[in-house]
Formats: sequence, structure tokens, C-alpha cells
Amino acid sequence: MRFVAWIVVIAAAAAGASYWWASASPLPLPKSPYAFSVKPGASLRAVSHDLTAAGVLPADWTLVGLARLKGADRAIKAGSYEIAGGTTLMGLLGKLTQGDVTQTSFTIVEGWSFRDLKAALRNDPDVAKTVVDLSDAELMNKIGAPETNPEGLFSPDTYFFAAGSTDAALLARAYRTMQERLASAWAARATELPFSSPYQALILASIVEKETGRPQDRPLVAAVFVNRLKQGMRLQTDPSVIYGLGERFDGSLTKRDLSADNVFNTYMRDGMPPTPIALPSQASLDAVLHPPASPYLYFVARGDGSSEFSTNLADHNRAVAKYQRGNR
Repeated sequence: MRFVAWIVVIAAAAAGASYWWASASPLPLPKSPYAFSVKPGASLRAVSHDLTAAGVLPADWTLVGLARLKGADRAIKAGSYEIAGGTTLMGLLGKLTQGDVTQTSFTIVEGWSFRDLKAALRNDPDVAKTVVDLSDAELMNKIGAPETNPEGLFSPDTYFFAAGSTDAALLARAYRTMQERLASAWAARATELPFSSPYQALILASIVEKETGRPQDRPLVAAVFVNRLKQGMRLQTDPSVIYGLGERFDGSLTKRDLSADNVFNTYMRDGMPPTPIALPSQASLDAVLHPPASPYLYFVARGDGSSEFSTNLADHNRAVAKYQRGNR
């Protein structure tokens, strides 16, 4: 009996040594790097089964057994993973339990409307769609925002995230980022600006974003609009009218469009439109909250991305005739 017991002990020790050696040996990856995903709620056994079927593991029980020995069989995290050649069973388990996921990115572009942002989210295969098809008010509620109109409230930037993350999570991050940037910019604003709230500054920043053809002109574009607001002049900005037209805009802004009254027609209405018209960049926020001292009240696009600035209507009309009507 004693001899049999020793045989059992030796066999168990050999098996254990063999198992630990196997767990420390490189996995036979079908290709390197090898990418795979763990869906939310997936069990370790299901993941092991998929990896075994793919040829990554020699058998399901290898990963499951190691996880149980380490007390980590319920600690795996969902996400997209990538393992390189030389990765061991121990290394694989470490990735799964630490959530060492690969990341992808989503860029929110300066000047996009919220409609543009939703379209980009719908078309991104790495983003799980949970809120993008809700109404604006429902969407804002789902991401924990008090506003009901989302326009202009998401900060343009590149956001990194694990593939499979939700549109709600990404939008919530972009919303918080804009709130933080707007609050910081507002706190450091210049004096004697024609804004009663940060939201008004955001509205004008969105207009500046759409009106700026090249970065160098942004401060003067902002200064023109600030000067006009201070003097009680109408903003008379085409991008706001275009935004108000929505899907009816066919690429050509007509005199009829400019004379059709609506809340976004800044040729017909005093002050600013009721909401932003696009997602403004940090540079546009800074420009409207720190406009340079300038005498300009008008500007017109030259056609090369730059703008011609004027202090009076006569000079502005000459610039319009030169650059937009082809009169030279």
C-alpha cells in the first residue's frame, strides 16, 4: 500500500510539473499576433472552447484548470484582445483577468453637426449601438446629461476605447470633456464680452468654427462677431441659415433662403441662434472668449480659404464684388 501511495504521489507530482511546464510554454498560435474578442457575460469555459477550436489552446481544460488553481475563473473581462507569439497560458490568463484589451479609436471631427456624429457612430463597426437611434432627448437622458438638445455639446477629439464599447459610453465621455473644456475656458474669459452664459459662448464658437476657412483667420472672425453683437448688429452668418434649412439645403444658398424667417436665420433675427450649429473646437472656444482688439465688422471668403476683413459696409461690398461675384 505504501508503495502504491508513493506511486500516486510521484504521478501527481509529475502531472503537476508537466502542467506547470505547459502553462509556462508558448501557446501554438495559428498566427501572430492573434486577435479575439470576449463578449460581455461570456464564461471562461466558453472562451476556452473558442480558443481551443481556433487552435490557440490544446484543450479547454488547460485554461479553465489554471484559472481555478489561481482563483480567477470568474474574473475575466470583456473586450478585444491581441496575443503575440511567445504568449504563455499564464500570460493569456493574465490578459483576460486584467482586462489588457486592445484599443481602437473614434474621432469626433471639428465642425460636425450632431447628425454627422450619429451617422459616424452608426457606421463604426467597433461601437456597440445602444442610444444612437433614440430621440435627442432620450439619448441625452441615457448618457446622464440634463440638456435635451445635443447640438454642440460633444468635444471634438480622438477617443480611444476597447472595441465593443457602447455609443452611450463614448458620447458620455465626449460630453464630459466638452463640459470641462467649456467651464475652464469660461472661467478664464476676457472681460466685457456679450455673453450671459457659457452656452452663449458655445453657440458663437460653433458659428466661428463653421465660418473659419483657415486657422490664422479664426481670431479675427471671432472678433467680427463679437463686435457686431456689442453694437447690436445682426450676425448675418450663412452657416446658421444653412443649419436651419437642414436636409432641405441643396448646396446653394439663395436670396430666398436668406429672407425666409426662422430662428436660425441670423439675417432676419437679432442676436444668436437658440443652439449651437456644430461641434466647436477648443480653438474656436478660445477665440470667442479672448477675441483680439479689432475694428472689423465684416468679412468675406476670398475663395482660397482665407477671408477679407472690412471695417465698413462700402469696403465690404467691394470685397464681395471682387471675391464672390467675379468683378475684378
